[in-house]
Amino acid sequence: MLAFRHDSRLDRRMFLSLGMPLISGIASGDGGNIRETRRTKSVLVVFCGGGQSQLEMWDPKPNAPIEIRGAFSSIQTRVNGLRFGEHIPRIASIADKFTVLKSVSHDDLDHGSACYLSLTGHFHPQKSSNPPPKPDDPPTLASIFRRLRPKGPFGFSSAHVNGPLLVPELNSPGQNSGYLGRAYDPLAVDGTDPEKSLPALNPRDELPTVRIQERQSLKDALEKEQRRWEAMPGLLDHDLRYKQAYQILSDPRARNAFDLSRERDSIRDRYGRNRSGQACLLARRLVEIGMPWVTVFWNPNIRGQDSSPNETDQYGWDTHNDIFEAMKDHLLPRFDQSFSALLEDMDSRGLLESTLVVCMGEFGRAPLVALEPRFAGATPGRKHWAATYSVVFAGSGVNRGGVVGSTDRAAAYPVQDRVTPQDIAATLFDALGIPTNEHYHDLLNRPVAVTTGKPIKKLFV
Repeated sequence: MLAFRHDSRLDRRMFLSLGMPLISGIASGDGGNIRETRRTKSVLVVFCGGGQSQLEMWDPKPNAPIEIRGAFSSIQTRVNGLRFGEHIPRIASIADKFTVLKSVSHDDLDHGSACYLSLTGHFHPQKSSNPPPKPDDPPTLASIFRRLRPKGPFGFSSAHVNGPLLVPELNSPGQNSGYLGRAYDPLAVDGTDPEKSLPALNPRDELPTVRIQERQSLKDALEKEQRRWEAMPGLLDHDLRYKQAYQILSDPRARNAFDLSRERDSIRDRYGRNRSGQACLLARRLVEIGMPWVTVFWNPNIRGQDSSPNETDQYGWDTHNDIFEAMKDHLLPRFDQSFSALLEDMDSRGLLESTLVVCMGEFGRAPLVALEPRFAGATPGRKHWAATYSVVFAGSGVNRGGVVGSTDRAAAYPVQDRVTPQDIAATLFDALGIPTNEHYHDLLNRPVAVTTGKPIKKLFV
């Protein structure tokens, strides 16, 4: 369903400025852009919460001792000399379409605060913790983009699909607009039912278009009393949500975009008839109609397997114990299918030429396999590990078949080209033509830097 969240902090200034960019165009001067001629029209982030293991996927160490390399073997990819874990063969077969960045590194070791870092580009004041979201949090990257570049399909320039991400019981901080106010939240699309991504948009037989228009006319008449509302910000926020919902309901492109039945069965089957696969397909459809920023949460819970061990849809990448069973039987087959389908589909449609696709999480897994008695499961797994992990980039000028960075013999620490989540954030904004020296303004009109990182130039041609 379409999720509109309530926040009563919308003031009159924001209400009057909805949809207006506070900063337009690209700032003059040297913004450090990766390419002088911008080709990127959209960014699509596939966020894999919980911590994908670099050793079982992107950075295996086949010559390391078994307690480091783990139970899986590695396979040769389509790129000479590049090996992946054995259980992502489809992705290995298209490794010539993307670049693996093996040297992302930071020092936040718990999911909530590390997701916050990855999704906002800022360390949380409570590092290595699981804090709840707060109204004064920095905005998520998609909200910053919406603040700077508000134009997009049916009034939104950014969307979050298949969220919110749970860590594991509460919403992870860093997923909403924080101190910017709810006017800048991304369009939130619940992925609970892969067959009906937005069932609320289906027209009702008993409510024809003319009646919807009559309701809008009545609403317009009531707004003549708006001056009385100015002392009641909660009503203003409700009014904003009504306007946004009506804008979507009245736009046939919205109904078409969220109607996955319009896709051929073969395409839907290729992505996988499951929550994560259909979320990736919906993300591609949003990019196709011109949504500039889409974040799709591949799994909505970092470790839902604790309560639902037989439901693959609930599995997350937080594999403290039973890592090899969880990855072989649940996580990797589905991820191999859906992520490879996304890249192949976008490439065949020409969308990779203008879309920067990024697959990332908040950190990786520890180099030593061990059983953790505090967690569910009977066989060993890997602890949280942020000192080094891998992120994949594709499209929009990214080197095809590339590798950036390298790690030591245990995939524990970077030995070349260390980068940070802040640098990834800078790369996303820079690709979309937002220089790293650009600022936006908070509700008190104070300038805030878009990013503190630097674009990762080695990713690009």
